Amino acid sequence: MSSLESEDTVVRLSGATYSVNGKKLVGPLDFSVLHGETVVLLGESGSGKTTTLRLINALIYPTEGTVFVEGRDSREWDPVELRRRTGYVIQETGLLPHFTVGQNVGLVPKLKAWDTSRTSARIDEMLELVDLPVDEYRDRYPHELSGGQRQRVGVARALAADPPLLLCDEPFGAVDPATRRALQREFASLTRRLQKTVVFVTHDVREARLLGDRILVIDRGLVSFDGSIQEFADSDDNAVRELRGEPWSS
Repeated sequence: MSSLESEDTVVRLSGATYSVNGKKLVGPLDFSVLHGETVVLLGESGSGKTTTLRLINALIYPTEGTVFVEGRDSREWDPVELRRRTGYVIQETGLLPHFTVGQNVGLVPKLKAWDTSRTSARIDEMLELVDLPVDEYRDRYPHELSGGQRQRVGVARALAADPPLLLCDEPFGAVDPATRRALQREFASLTRRLQKTVVFVTHDVREARLLGDRILVIDRGLVSFDGSIQEFADSDDNAVRELRGEPWSS
């Protein structure tokens, strides 16, 4: 563990920068995410939110600086091991269409070589957790589900192996507004009840305020604001005011 880490720190970015062909896409980034905390990366499309998430999951590595996950430099992790310890929820869920719901949820436990009975019990537990009754949904295929149901399966799959960290990249952006609101409420309740550590990407201010313990505003690849929900609501920062739909202060 780095000397700058505490036992409560799950993720820390220290001067993390990512450049391609000399063009800086994000950074330098300096922030931490604590155990049980939901940190929302909020910003417009193209601001660098997803790139930041990819740095945390070692899908890419910083060209400068360091990303620590559970106290270890991301470069020191076996990337497969790190990703199996990290739940990942995206738009449209990325479910395997030729797998049943149960097979999709049990994918990571199977890859981690859990025995059959343990995996089966975990599948049932996760489906009940996201309000998809086992008898009705376990043997269905993704194309037989609504968009909201597929997103619930995606959340169940991400949680199945009980990962220390959950990364979410605008997971509810592709469903209708009413379903999205229901999923947001359920997700907030679920992650807080399970005390999960979450980094959640969105461009939706309402979603950020509903789900987050902290909001980081990402603007042109940099963190322009880092604070609590109340601090976000009270901030006079012009980027924050713009996201809240207010005129800039003079």
